[in-house]
Amino acid sequence: GVRVVAVDLSAPMLAELGSALEREPAAVRRRVEIVQGDMRSVRLRRRFPLVIAAFNTVLHLYTRQDMEAFLARVRAHLAPRGRLVFDFAVPQGEDLCRDPDRRFGAPRMRHPTTGQLVRYAERFEYDPLRQLMLVHLEFTPEDGGRPWTVPLVHRQFFPREMEALLHYNGFGDIACTADFTDLPPDEGVESLIVTCRPLAGGRRRN
Repeated sequence: GVRVVAVDLSAPMLAELGSALEREPAAVRRRVEIVQGDMRSVRLRRRFPLVIAAFNTVLHLYTRQDMEAFLARVRAHLAPRGRLVFDFAVPQGEDLCRDPDRRFGAPRMRHPTTGQLVRYAERFEYDPLRQLMLVHLEFTPEDGGRPWTVPLVHRQFFPREMEALLHYNGFGDIACTADFTDLPPDEGVESLIVTCRPLAGGRRRN
């Protein structure tokens, strides 16, 4: 029964959501509003009790300025005592030092539109100064068709770095759990789920 406003910069992603909604009952469709917009600048002119940025969304914010613009927009859209909830992958040391020329294979898959059987591999290339991980997603059709590569760039945020970004951009009550559970993080954590609230007046506490 919750009303949802779905924001994405990608028109194809929003089209996929629209197609999925067509398979839902009319009561569900009426509760979902789709908006194309940039999470760093979107202005919906309303406030919400909850803002969710799911499945590594924040890893597409490549600079401090990007992250701060996003957090400012979140603060502008949250109701008093509202919450921001998001996840991010914790950088793994072995991923940051992989040989960029080495391919890591994965099980074959069928292309979702052509039905082709496709071999899949990944290469990792890390920029330690900008903390950017470039992943080359390589696809090779089994029938000898032309291969293709899709680049994916993720910003690598370290846990204490993320805590500082939230703190100095006016968020408090910061709590983290491990790997999409309610458990506290430990040294083996792969993803953190972060919950936080904007402080009154946007001011940080010392």
